[in-house]
Order: sequence, then C-alpha cells, then structure tokens
Amino acid sequence: MKVLKCIGDLGSVSGPVALAIGVFDGVHRGHQEVIRSAQEFAAQHSGTAVVLTFDPHPLNVLRPGKGPRLLCSSRHKLMILQDLGITHAVVQPFDENFAGTRALDFIQSLSDACKPLGFISVGYSWRFGQSGAGDIHLLMDAGHQMGFGVYGVPSVQVDGLPVSSTAIREAVKVGDFSLARALLGRDYTVLGRIVEGRKLGRQIGFPTANLDIETEQLPPPGVYAVTARVNGAAHRGVANLGFRPTLEEKEARLKLEVHLFDFAGDLYGQDAEVTLIKQVRAERKFNGLEELKSQITLDCAEARRILNEFLLTSPIR
Repeated sequence: MKVLKCIGDLGSVSGPVALAIGVFDGVHRGHQEVIRSAQEFAAQHSGTAVVLTFDPHPLNVLRPGKGPRLLCSSRHKLMILQDLGITHAVVQPFDENFAGTRALDFIQSLSDACKPLGFISVGYSWRFGQSGAGDIHLLMDAGHQMGFGVYGVPSVQVDGLPVSSTAIREAVKVGDFSLARALLGRDYTVLGRIVEGRKLGRQIGFPTANLDIETEQLPPPGVYAVTARVNGAAHRGVANLGFRPTLEEKEARLKLEVHLFDFAGDLYGQDAEVTLIKQVRAERKFNGLEELKSQITLDCAEARRILNEFLLTSPIR
C-alpha cells in the first residue's frame, strides 16, 4: 500500500480518483460500504480508489481529553485497509489549523489535488469543515459544479442495531466479542509490537510474547483464548490481559502477553495482530508461582478447547 502524507500528495495518484473519506476507526461494516463504493467507481472507470482518513482522531483535537478510546491506531487501520484491497491511502494530519478549514475550501483542495477527482464516497450523516458546516448536500452541490460524483452511504444495521464505532467500543468494553464481530464484519483484533519482558513466563514453562499495545479500547482484564498473526503466519494461543497481580510487586500497568501453542522462536520487534476469541477466566492473584503454573496449565487446556470449537466455523487469523 502507498501511504500519502497529506491531501496535496493526491496529485501522484492515477485518476480518476475515487475517494472514500472518513475517520474509519475500527473499519466496521458501515465504513466498508463507504470504501466499497469508491472501489466500485474506480473499477468501472479505470481509476484508483483512495481512502482519506485523519490522524489524530478529530475529536481528540476538537475536544481535548474527551476523545474516544480508539479501536485501532492509524497503523493498524492501514493494515486492515490493505486487507480490504486498498492500494492507496492518505493520512491527513488533523490539527487546529486544519480544523479551521471551511467546508468549501476542503472540497476545493480535493478537486485541485486530484488529476482528476472522479468520485467521493462518505457516510450519509458525515459532517466536515469548520464547525461541521459541511454535509452531504453541500458535497453533492459541489460535485455537480466541479464535475465529480458523490454517494452518501446510508446507515448500516445488523439485526436492527445501527453499526457505529461507539456501539463496537461498548461491546468490546464488556467483552462481547460476538456483537463486536457482527458489527465490525471481521474479528476484533488488538495490534502490538512484541517487546522484551522479564521472561518470568519462560521460567515456569510458558514463554510469552509481550505486546506494546496500540489499541486503546480493550475488554476487561482476564485470560483469553486467542489467535495471533505474526509475519503472516497464524498461531493459536492463550493470553493474559491485565496487571499480573501474582508477579508484579510495584504498581503495574495493563499488559497483554500471549503464549503461543507449539511455537518456539524469537519474535522480538515483530508486529502481532491478536484476535481475542473468548474469555477463559477473570484475572486473579495466586499464592506463588507453583499455583500460577498449575492454573496456566488448566487455562491452556480450556483455551485449546474453545479454539477447536470456535475455529470449526471461523477461519483462523
């Protein structure tokens, strides 16, 4: 995937350019419809579909300290978009200066940058520009005048529930992965880079990959049956998301550590995309390492059972 740093870089993309515009946190079913519309236009007109997104999340700039916990970082988002077949994306920096751009000036900047701009796809209720003055009607009027098509994708629903990043965050927050999966249209995953830890898991016979987590919205602390994608390879395993009360003597921070079944090797510095399938148990403190080791043995057996059952009907990631 070619990642462009700002709207001005769109001039390097072969036109007509079909833009899918949005924050796309989570890249859920609704976002996928916006993206699919741009891909269809590009395919029909021998053009290029480009996703235009923003970093950081606009609400973190417009309402400092009150922005949402993100379902995926920009880096994770780009990985998911690539899985959807996107070959070009723009990650436009969003700051106070950009937030002050008037809606018509924003549209004009897109038209000026693309060679040419053929199509824009957005969510029907999407607002943009200074003070959110721009909407789908303004965008359609501008498209008529400037010569590009516009499609506002209506709200997508699953079993009567509108798909939204907010609804997915709430599902993840309580550990309802089934609902999160239904709204996302894919597995809920956590991305992190594998970093060196204290190697305590190795000492008790269960080596773990410690992740520097990029995802902000996480489920409750606990032990989970998981799959993990590392270097394009899929693995099964068990993970602990929590504060390790048995091992940590000082004030601890939330960590995700994954024990991969039937694997031996050095993964330091690699990215791991972890799918949390189902909670095995809540996190709790044990009376020493031997009791912890015995419980981990039971956790591994239960995680294997869960994964065998789950993966009968769902492909491993």
